[in-house]
Amino acid sequence: MEIVIIGAVVLLLLVIASCVKIVPQAQAYVVERLGGYQATWNVGIHFKYPFIDKVARKVILKEQVVDFAPQPVITKDNVTMKIDTVVFFQITDPKLFAYGVERPIMAIENLTATTLRNIIGDLELDQTLTSREIINTKMRVSLDVATDPWGIKVNRVELKNIIPPAAIQDAMEKQMKAERERREAILRAEGEKTSAILVAEGKKQSSILEAEAEKAAAILRAEAKKEATIREAEGQAQAILAVQQANADGIRFLNESNPGNAVIQLKSLEAFAKAADGKATKIIIPSEIQGLAGLAKSLVEVGKEDPK
Repeated sequence: MEIVIIGAVVLLLLVIASCVKIVPQAQAYVVERLGGYQATWNVGIHFKYPFIDKVARKVILKEQVVDFAPQPVITKDNVTMKIDTVVFFQITDPKLFAYGVERPIMAIENLTATTLRNIIGDLELDQTLTSREIINTKMRVSLDVATDPWGIKVNRVELKNIIPPAAIQDAMEKQMKAERERREAILRAEGEKTSAILVAEGKKQSSILEAEAEKAAAILRAEAKKEATIREAEGQAQAILAVQQANADGIRFLNESNPGNAVIQLKSLEAFAKAADGKATKIIIPSEIQGLAGLAKSLVEVGKEDPK
Protein backbone atom coordinates (compact mmCIF):
# COMPACT_ATOMS: atom_id res chain seq x y z
CA MET A 1 0.00 0.00 0.00
CA GLU A 2 2.79 2.37 0.87
CA ILE A 3 4.47 1.63 -2.44
CA VAL A 4 1.32 2.56 -4.31
CA ILE A 5 1.05 5.84 -2.41
CA ILE A 6 4.71 6.66 -3.07
CA GLY A 7 4.28 5.87 -6.76
CA ALA A 8 1.17 8.07 -6.94
CA VAL A 9 3.03 10.95 -5.28
CA VAL A 10 5.96 10.59 -7.65
CA LEU A 11 3.60 10.48 -10.63
CA LEU A 12 1.80 13.57 -9.38
CA LEU A 13 5.08 15.43 -8.98
CA LEU A 14 6.13 14.46 -12.50
CA VAL A 15 2.82 15.67 -13.90
CA ILE A 16 3.13 18.97 -12.04
CA ALA A 17 6.72 19.38 -13.25
CA SER A 18 5.63 18.73 -16.83
CA CYS A 19 3.06 21.48 -16.53
CA VAL A 20 5.71 24.09 -15.72
CA LYS A 21 7.52 25.53 -18.75
CA ILE A 22 10.28 28.15 -18.92
CA VAL A 23 10.66 29.93 -22.25
CA PRO A 24 14.28 31.08 -22.89
CA GLN A 25 15.35 34.37 -24.43
CA ALA A 26 14.77 34.88 -28.20
CA GLN A 27 12.29 32.00 -28.36
CA ALA A 28 8.52 31.59 -28.34
CA TYR A 29 6.31 28.55 -27.71
CA VAL A 30 3.07 27.92 -29.63
CA VAL A 31 0.65 26.15 -27.27
CA GLU A 32 -2.35 24.06 -28.38
CA ARG A 33 -5.29 22.88 -26.30
CA LEU A 34 -7.06 19.78 -27.50
CA GLY A 35 -5.49 20.23 -30.95
CA GLY A 36 -6.42 23.91 -31.39
CA TYR A 37 -4.28 27.01 -31.04
CA GLN A 38 -4.39 28.31 -27.46
CA ALA A 39 -1.62 30.89 -26.93
CA THR A 40 1.92 32.01 -27.70
CA TRP A 41 4.27 31.97 -24.75
CA ASN A 42 7.09 34.49 -24.68
CA VAL A 43 10.14 34.67 -22.36
CA GLY A 44 9.46 33.59 -18.77
CA ILE A 45 7.76 30.85 -16.76
CA HIS A 46 4.37 29.44 -17.81
CA PHE A 47 1.92 26.76 -16.64
CA LYS A 48 -0.31 24.50 -18.73
CA TYR A 49 -3.09 22.10 -18.02
CA PRO A 50 -1.93 18.52 -17.94
CA PHE A 51 -2.96 16.22 -20.76
CA ILE A 52 -5.07 18.81 -22.60
CA ASP A 53 -2.38 21.47 -23.30
CA LYS A 54 0.80 20.85 -25.23
CA VAL A 55 3.66 22.87 -26.77
CA ALA A 56 3.03 22.43 -30.48
CA ARG A 57 6.10 24.31 -31.73
CA LYS A 58 9.18 26.06 -30.43
CA VAL A 59 10.02 29.09 -32.58
CA ILE A 60 13.42 30.86 -32.71
CA LEU A 61 12.97 34.62 -32.96
CA LYS A 62 16.59 35.45 -33.77
CA GLU A 63 17.60 36.42 -37.32
CA GLN A 64 18.47 33.34 -39.32
CA VAL A 65 20.57 32.78 -42.44
CA VAL A 66 19.82 30.26 -45.16
CA ASP A 67 22.25 29.53 -48.00
CA PHE A 68 20.43 28.06 -50.99
CA ALA A 69 22.06 25.92 -53.67
CA PRO A 70 22.84 27.48 -57.10
CA GLN A 71 19.78 27.89 -59.29
CA PRO A 72 19.92 27.84 -63.12
CA VAL A 73 18.59 31.06 -64.67
CA ILE A 74 18.43 32.44 -68.23
CA THR A 75 19.19 36.05 -69.05
CA LYS A 76 17.39 38.21 -71.57
CA ASP A 77 20.10 37.51 -74.18
CA ASN A 78 19.67 33.71 -73.69
CA VAL A 79 22.74 33.04 -71.55
CA THR A 80 22.26 30.26 -69.01
CA MET A 81 24.05 30.71 -65.70
CA LYS A 82 23.83 29.54 -62.11
CA ILE A 83 23.26 31.85 -59.15
CA ASP A 84 23.22 30.90 -55.48
CA THR A 85 21.59 33.20 -52.96
CA VAL A 86 21.77 33.87 -49.24
CA VAL A 87 18.59 34.94 -47.43
CA PHE A 88 18.50 36.64 -44.02
CA PHE A 89 15.08 36.33 -42.38
CA GLN A 90 13.44 36.64 -38.99
CA ILE A 91 10.21 35.18 -37.57
CA THR A 92 7.95 37.99 -36.41
CA ASP A 93 4.71 36.07 -35.70
CA PRO A 94 5.15 32.54 -34.24
CA LYS A 95 1.47 31.68 -34.78
CA LEU A 96 1.54 32.49 -38.51
CA PHE A 97 4.88 30.72 -38.83
CA ALA A 98 3.46 27.59 -37.21
CA TYR A 99 0.21 27.49 -39.19
CA GLY A 100 0.88 29.62 -42.28
CA VAL A 101 2.83 27.20 -44.51
CA GLU A 102 4.17 23.69 -44.32
CA ARG A 103 8.00 23.51 -44.34
CA PRO A 104 8.58 27.31 -44.52
CA ILE A 105 12.31 27.06 -45.37
CA MET A 106 11.58 25.01 -48.49
CA ALA A 107 8.83 27.47 -49.39
CA ILE A 108 11.31 30.37 -49.11
CA GLU A 109 13.84 28.50 -51.26
CA ASN A 110 11.34 27.84 -54.04
CA LEU A 111 10.04 31.39 -53.85
CA THR A 112 13.61 32.71 -54.07
CA ALA A 113 14.32 30.59 -57.17
CA THR A 114 11.20 31.73 -59.02
CA THR A 115 11.69 35.37 -58.09
CA LEU A 116 15.33 35.24 -59.19
CA ARG A 117 14.37 33.78 -62.56
CA ASN A 118 11.79 36.51 -63.13
CA ILE A 119 14.28 39.30 -62.34
CA ILE A 120 17.21 37.86 -64.31
CA GLY A 121 14.94 37.18 -67.30
CA ASP A 122 14.58 40.94 -67.77
CA LEU A 123 18.34 41.61 -67.69
CA GLU A 124 21.15 40.90 -70.10
CA LEU A 125 24.41 39.23 -69.10
CA ASP A 126 26.39 42.44 -68.58
CA GLN A 127 23.56 43.98 -66.56
CA THR A 128 23.34 40.87 -64.41
CA LEU A 129 27.04 41.00 -63.60
CA THR A 130 27.00 44.71 -62.75
CA SER A 131 23.59 45.09 -61.07
CA ARG A 132 23.88 42.94 -57.95
CA GLU A 133 22.58 45.64 -55.62
CA ILE A 134 19.52 46.23 -57.80
CA ILE A 135 18.79 42.48 -57.97
CA ASN A 136 19.23 42.12 -54.19
CA THR A 137 16.80 44.95 -53.50
CA LYS A 138 14.13 43.66 -55.89
CA MET A 139 14.36 40.15 -54.46
CA ARG A 140 14.18 41.36 -50.85
CA VAL A 141 11.05 43.44 -51.54
CA SER A 142 9.35 40.62 -53.43
CA LEU A 143 10.18 37.94 -50.84
CA ASP A 144 9.20 40.16 -47.93
CA VAL A 145 5.75 40.71 -49.40
CA ALA A 146 5.29 37.02 -50.20
CA THR A 147 6.42 35.74 -46.78
CA ASP A 148 4.50 38.26 -44.69
CA PRO A 149 1.42 35.94 -44.37
CA TRP A 150 3.78 33.28 -42.99
CA GLY A 151 4.95 35.48 -40.12
CA ILE A 152 8.41 35.86 -41.70
CA LYS A 153 10.24 39.09 -42.46
CA VAL A 154 13.03 38.97 -45.07
CA ASN A 155 15.73 41.44 -44.00
CA ARG A 156 18.34 40.92 -46.73
CA VAL A 157 18.97 38.90 -49.87
CA GLU A 158 22.46 38.57 -51.34
CA LEU A 159 23.67 36.99 -54.56
CA LYS A 160 26.55 34.88 -53.31
CA ASN A 161 27.93 33.67 -56.65
CA ILE A 162 27.12 34.27 -60.30
CA ILE A 163 28.54 31.40 -62.37
CA PRO A 164 28.34 31.96 -66.16
CA PRO A 165 29.09 29.15 -68.67
CA ALA A 166 32.71 28.14 -69.30
CA ALA A 167 32.76 29.71 -72.79
CA ILE A 168 31.51 33.00 -71.37
CA GLN A 169 34.14 32.84 -68.62
CA ASP A 170 36.91 32.31 -71.20
CA ALA A 171 35.66 35.24 -73.27
CA MET A 172 35.47 37.43 -70.16
CA GLU A 173 39.00 36.47 -69.16
CA LYS A 174 40.31 37.33 -72.64
CA GLN A 175 38.45 40.62 -72.54
CA MET A 176 39.86 41.44 -69.12
CA LYS A 177 43.36 40.50 -70.30
CA ALA A 178 43.03 42.76 -73.35
CA GLU A 179 41.74 45.56 -71.14
CA ARG A 180 44.67 45.16 -68.73
CA GLU A 181 47.14 45.21 -71.64
CA ARG A 182 45.48 48.35 -73.02
CA ARG A 183 45.69 50.06 -69.63
CA GLU A 184 49.30 48.98 -69.27
CA ALA A 185 50.16 50.48 -72.67
CA ILE A 186 48.40 53.70 -71.75
CA LEU A 187 50.21 53.90 -68.43
CA ARG A 188 53.56 53.19 -70.11
CA ALA A 189 52.94 55.93 -72.72
CA GLU A 190 51.88 58.37 -70.01
CA GLY A 191 54.99 57.49 -68.01
CA GLU A 192 57.27 58.09 -70.99
CA LYS A 193 55.49 61.36 -71.72
CA THR A 194 55.86 62.48 -68.13
CA SER A 195 59.52 61.46 -68.14
CA ALA A 196 60.22 63.47 -71.33
CA ILE A 197 58.44 66.50 -69.88
CA LEU A 198 60.43 66.23 -66.67
CA VAL A 199 63.73 65.91 -68.58
CA ALA A 200 62.90 68.98 -70.72
CA GLU A 201 61.85 70.89 -67.66
CA GLY A 202 65.09 69.88 -65.92
CA LYS A 203 67.18 71.09 -68.86
CA LYS A 204 65.24 74.35 -68.91
CA GLN A 205 65.77 74.86 -65.21
CA SER A 206 69.46 73.98 -65.59
CA SER A 207 69.89 76.56 -68.39
CA ILE A 208 68.15 79.19 -66.30
CA LEU A 209 70.34 78.41 -63.30
CA GLU A 210 73.50 78.51 -65.42
CA ALA A 211 72.49 81.90 -66.89
CA GLU A 212 71.72 83.23 -63.45
CA ALA A 213 75.05 81.92 -62.11
CA GLU A 214 76.97 83.51 -65.01
CA LYS A 215 75.13 86.79 -64.47
CA ALA A 216 75.91 86.68 -60.75
CA ALA A 217 79.58 85.95 -61.49
CA ALA A 218 79.77 88.88 -63.94
CA ILE A 219 78.20 91.15 -61.34
CA LEU A 220 80.68 89.96 -58.72
CA ARG A 221 83.62 90.52 -61.10
CA ALA A 222 82.40 94.04 -61.91
CA GLU A 223 81.93 94.80 -58.23
CA ALA A 224 85.41 93.45 -57.45
CA LYS A 225 86.96 95.57 -60.23
CA LYS A 226 85.06 98.59 -59.02
CA GLU A 227 86.22 97.98 -55.46
CA ALA A 228 89.85 97.59 -56.59
CA THR A 229 89.69 100.83 -58.59
CA ILE A 230 88.18 102.66 -55.64
CA ARG A 231 90.82 101.33 -53.28
CA GLU A 232 93.63 102.20 -55.73
CA ALA A 233 92.29 105.74 -56.08
CA GLU A 234 91.96 105.99 -52.32
CA GLY A 235 95.61 104.81 -51.96
CA GLN A 236 96.86 107.38 -54.42
CA ALA A 237 94.85 110.10 -52.71
CA GLN A 238 96.26 109.06 -49.36
CA ALA A 239 99.82 109.10 -50.82
CA ILE A 240 99.32 112.60 -52.26
CA LEU A 241 97.81 113.69 -48.97
CA ALA A 242 100.79 112.26 -47.08
CA VAL A 243 103.29 114.08 -49.37
CA GLN A 244 101.43 117.34 -49.02
CA GLN A 245 101.21 116.82 -45.30
CA ALA A 246 104.96 116.17 -45.15
CA ASN A 247 105.63 119.34 -47.17
CA ALA A 248 103.32 121.29 -44.93
CA ASP A 249 105.02 119.89 -41.85
CA GLY A 250 108.44 120.80 -43.30
CA ILE A 251 107.35 124.33 -44.04
CA ARG A 252 105.79 124.70 -40.62
CA PHE A 253 108.97 123.34 -39.05
CA LEU A 254 111.07 125.83 -40.99
CA ASN A 255 108.79 128.64 -39.99
CA GLU A 256 108.92 127.63 -36.37
CA SER A 257 112.75 127.32 -36.39
CA ASN A 258 113.18 130.90 -37.75
CA PRO A 259 115.67 129.92 -40.50
CA GLY A 260 118.41 132.26 -41.66
CA ASN A 261 119.17 133.48 -45.16
CA ALA A 262 121.62 130.67 -45.81
CA VAL A 263 118.99 128.01 -45.12
CA ILE A 264 116.49 129.77 -47.29
CA GLN A 265 119.04 130.03 -50.09
CA LEU A 266 119.82 126.27 -49.74
CA LYS A 267 116.12 125.41 -50.00
CA SER A 268 115.93 127.62 -53.07
CA LEU A 269 118.88 125.74 -54.52
CA GLU A 270 117.07 122.42 -53.89
CA ALA A 271 114.01 123.76 -55.64
CA PHE A 272 116.09 124.76 -58.67
CA ALA A 273 117.72 121.31 -58.59
CA LYS A 274 114.28 119.70 -58.81
CA ALA A 275 113.39 122.05 -61.59
CA ALA A 276 116.53 121.04 -63.44
CA ASP A 277 115.30 117.44 -63.51
CA GLY A 278 112.52 118.46 -65.92
CA LYS A 279 112.62 119.06 -69.62
CA ALA A 280 113.44 122.84 -69.45
CA THR A 281 116.43 123.76 -71.60
CA LYS A 282 117.22 127.04 -69.87
CA ILE A 283 117.12 127.90 -66.14
CA ILE A 284 117.87 131.43 -64.87
CA ILE A 285 119.39 131.29 -61.38
CA PRO A 286 119.77 134.45 -59.31
CA SER A 287 123.32 135.52 -58.47
CA GLU A 288 122.84 135.00 -54.73
CA ILE A 289 121.96 131.36 -55.28
CA GLN A 290 124.86 130.89 -57.69
CA GLY A 291 127.35 131.93 -54.97
CA LEU A 292 125.70 129.64 -52.53
CA ALA A 293 125.91 126.81 -55.03
CA GLY A 294 129.68 127.35 -55.37
CA LEU A 295 130.06 127.23 -51.61
CA ALA A 296 128.10 124.01 -51.43
CA LYS A 297 130.30 122.45 -54.14
CA SER A 298 133.49 123.38 -52.23
CA LEU A 299 132.13 121.81 -49.06
CA VAL A 300 131.36 118.60 -50.97
CA GLU A 301 134.90 118.42 -52.40
CA VAL A 302 136.46 119.00 -48.96
CA GLY A 303 134.25 116.20 -47.62
CA LYS A 304 135.52 113.78 -50.27
CA GLU A 305 139.21 114.54 -49.44
CA ASP A 306 138.66 114.04 -45.67
CA PRO A 307 139.80 110.50 -44.82
CA LYS A 308 137.42 108.31 -42.76
